[in-house]
Amino acid sequence: MFRLGTSLVKSTGNLTKNELRRCLASAAQAQPKHKSPETDNAKKPPNMSFMANIFRGQVESSQVFPYPDVLNAEQKEFTNSLIDPFEKLFLEINDSVKNDELSQVEPKTLDSLWETGAFGIQVPADYGGLGLTNTQYGRLCEIIGANDLGVGITLGAHQSIGFKGILLFGTDEQKAKYLPMVSTEKVYAAFALTEPSSGSDASSIRSRAVKSADGKHFVLNGSKIWISNGGIADIFTVFAQTEQEDPKTGEKKDKVTAFIVERGFGGVTNGPAEKKMGIKCSNTTEVYFEDVKIPIENVLGGEGQGFKVAMNILNNGRFGMGATLSGTMKECIKKATDHANNRLQFGKKIKEFGAIQEKLARMSMYQYATESMAYTIAQNMDSGSVDYHLEAAISKVFGSESAWFVCDEAIQILGGMGFMKDTGLERVMRDLRIFRIFEGTNDILRLFVALTGIQYAGSHLKELQRAFKNPTANLGLIFKESSRRAARTVGLGGTDLNQFVYPELQPYAKQTAECVDLFGQTVESLLIKYGKNIVNEQFILTRLADAAIDIYASVVTQSRATRAANMNLPTAEHELMLTKAWALEASDRCRKNLAKTTSGEHLELYRKMSNIAKTVCDNGCVHTTHVVDQ
Repeated sequence: MFRLGTSLVKSTGNLTKNELRRCLASAAQAQPKHKSPETDNAKKPPNMSFMANIFRGQVESSQVFPYPDVLNAEQKEFTNSLIDPFEKLFLEINDSVKNDELSQVEPKTLDSLWETGAFGIQVPADYGGLGLTNTQYGRLCEIIGANDLGVGITLGAHQSIGFKGILLFGTDEQKAKYLPMVSTEKVYAAFALTEPSSGSDASSIRSRAVKSADGKHFVLNGSKIWISNGGIADIFTVFAQTEQEDPKTGEKKDKVTAFIVERGFGGVTNGPAEKKMGIKCSNTTEVYFEDVKIPIENVLGGEGQGFKVAMNILNNGRFGMGATLSGTMKECIKKATDHANNRLQFGKKIKEFGAIQEKLARMSMYQYATESMAYTIAQNMDSGSVDYHLEAAISKVFGSESAWFVCDEAIQILGGMGFMKDTGLERVMRDLRIFRIFEGTNDILRLFVALTGIQYAGSHLKELQRAFKNPTANLGLIFKESSRRAARTVGLGGTDLNQFVYPELQPYAKQTAECVDLFGQTVESLLIKYGKNIVNEQFILTRLADAAIDIYASVVTQSRATRAANMNLPTAEHELMLTKAWALEASDRCRKNLAKTTSGEHLELYRKMSNIAKTVCDNGCVHTTHVVDQ
């Protein structure tokens, strides 16, 4: 959650070449580089990402089966001890309605959040923080998400991205200086990346920092827009272009560098608070940097490494959005079920009507899948995984869209009452809308998922091509691949998930396994057909990403429900039912989306839609003749 507050990222429909370049750069960072089949295995650890491997038609089960369970008894006890104080704070002190009306978080709430340690949840205890793991962090995220997303943005802009770079890349000196300030001394932090000319294309920023002749400091000039906490922060993680010299060639070129900037350095100002649709109580402003003198020791992560720093900060915290929004969904479902249990129509409580039952069931399915994703990723991160970028991006896309759907359906169940301000759902809906835009628009992240996976799959095909050039040295790789393909041709050797799931779920796991096989085959056929030009096929890439999302949601729910059944939890039967229903719908959607990537009919549809969009853009408006005018 707390990483939710970010510099808002511009949303686009059809993505530009610069934005695609950014996706490809991110994709390249998210996976190991391959040099040759002979040396890959010796030099690089295998990619353990479940999602990356299904792009190759393979299953790497370690991160999804069994469902991860990393907290020890002491950690669980400590987490549980924090739940009541956090819930009490939001129930008794925070006033979400008043925050929204005032367009700021009330001081008493902020003071209480500082006192409970909410601004330093993952800061090590040695620096004054609570020192929680990602999993513990996620559990507290749910409480914030259920109560006030605007406050969540304030917290997230501060720690999930504002000073997260110091946690991830800071030197010992940087950590010792800044972490106590941002965790206990009521010093707010912000993440300053987005500019008017660079939204999703983070590498195109124009802010510039020039190193002094003596090499002791940089002078920063530029501006940033839509910066959460921009008007209240005293510590900023700022990204700017710097001139870098290639040590081998001597060539000079611009590269992004990350800096820790204090408002006290001078030259740091901000504009007025933006007027927003939702998350009104979070402070969002433009921030200006004019001849800001930054000591050389405040470079974060190394000169020219800013893009890497930014992407790691964003990738590191995406799981938190799923945890937060699963809490939001729980609260929406609670309001909807309370109404369904009490509202009488046509002589019956509306919970007895099939249309309402379908809504409540699907809302619960989306909530369960979102929560299952969030804690799969968080616990993998806590166990040391570094291969979670695809999964984290998927959880952000899925969680933000699921929460919007659940809130919308809750309003529909409440009818006119849901539309009224006093019910509270209209505020939640306004707050939710930004989650599909910031921290990488969902459009961009779908491309990131598809392109990262395809790049990983493509590297495998290149390995095979190189292997056949020297077959004697690569007999193992050739034989393994040939055997796998031969078995697949005769209907054998397909993916088997039954071994991982509770017996009652095996028919549903079989459907998901068939989707995994079909997914890998589809990716391979698309690579063969389009090659590197697949980057331009955004209609296809989006459908591929949607199929991947459904597969991941199916796998994590099957794993989690299996855990519940094996532990004989009181909710096990219900969790199994949620999982079965999800698998049935998701498998159907997955097959349809994969079919749409190769269907001639749909490819023709995509061409027509592209032409329609071009005509509308060329005319700057709807381009039809009104029936009344002619």
